[in-house]
Amino acid sequence: MEGDIVDLLLQLKKEQSTPIDLTLEDIKGILMNVLVAGSDTSAATVVWAMTALIKNPKVMNKVQEEIRKSIGSKGIVKEDDVKNMPYFTAMIKEALRLYPPVPLLVPRESMGKSTLEGYEIQAGTILYVNSWAIARDPEIWENPEEFIPERFLNSDVDFKGQHYELIPFGAGRRGCPGIALGVASAELALSNLLYTFDWELPHGMKKEDVDTNVRPGITMHKKNELCLIAKNYL
Repeated sequence: MEGDIVDLLLQLKKEQSTPIDLTLEDIKGILMNVLVAGSDTSAATVVWAMTALIKNPKVMNKVQEEIRKSIGSKGIVKEDDVKNMPYFTAMIKEALRLYPPVPLLVPRESMGKSTLEGYEIQAGTILYVNSWAIARDPEIWENPEEFIPERFLNSDVDFKGQHYELIPFGAGRRGCPGIALGVASAELALSNLLYTFDWELPHGMKKEDVDTNVRPGITMHKKNELCLIAKNYL
């Protein structure tokens, strides 16, 4: 059928073709999850990416050069422009690897008895997947603590749930419902910030002074606000 997720949910309610009696309240709840998951995580991603960039000036310069060369004098970066920016895309992946918006994924429940690394897991066990630890595993990633977007150039690894070494949005049927909205929002906001402004630290502050402490919560937000000076490039 044509239409968006709202049309689909309303159609399912009308046809009563789901195992549960889908109500308007259920649909509101699903849409709220999509919007919250796609906005709160986007804000966190933009802040963490800017944090990583200001601490790595060479990467900042390289990604700004790519964006500005690609966009020219158009004045704004649009969604279709992002696919022509491979280094920017790699930088987003690297930011999501180092600073996943939700370090502990939505809990899972084991459907059957299984054995993992010698440990017996009973059916019905609640499981928490630490995507933060997976993305920093030295057995998977070279120099895992360093911000190196180049690792994703000429690489098929993506964050959409098909590569289990990078799952900031989860994987499978329990993957984040707001991934498309969240990624698009973060890419558009970040690319336009980098295109339009040159960024500096406040006077007297060094890149080493920028911390990466985390505020408690489900979504991983920066504990201490990131304070930068924007100078109009255009």
